[in-house]
Amino acid sequence: MDEIVNKVAQSSLMVFDLEDYFPDNHVVDLDISQWLLEGFILKESDFRTQLKHTDFSIYQDKYVALCCSTDAVLPAWAFTLVTVHLAPFALKVIHGSKKAAIIEWYQDILNKLDYTDYFQKPVILKGCSKKPVPNEVYTLAIQKLMKVSKSVMFGEACSAVPLFKNK
Repeated sequence: MDEIVNKVAQSSLMVFDLEDYFPDNHVVDLDISQWLLEGFILKESDFRTQLKHTDFSIYQDKYVALCCSTDAVLPAWAFTLVTVHLAPFALKVIHGSKKAAIIEWYQDILNKLDYTDYFQKPVILKGCSKKPVPNEVYTLAIQKLMKVSKSVMFGEACSAVPLFKNK
């Protein structure tokens, strides 16, 4: 019998897996409706008092997505004031959804990565993920990989879709 050979393992093919950088519990959302009267009405003095008595240290080293889950009409300063209280603890505060904060997380991570291992090599941008990597992040990643790689495919080694080939 002939020995089974894993040609993928023997190739110079590199796998870039965005799931390796997934923030897990480093990105959280914070709903400011908890500090509004009945979740809808901002009474400035009460709002300020509640913020002063909130322990924001639980957001230490996190990306925090500020949102309001109700249809309250809020002045812009409301989110800014919450940010003032969060900023000494959080790595970053984003006004928007948790998904937007995850995309921001990836943007920052992808900007700091060293891509020299992928230089002039064929790369697979791994597409199957157990974690909810937003589709927008793949758009960010391909732009980084195109600058250094020989080629980029999407998916798995057994069924990759060609995306880019350096000329």
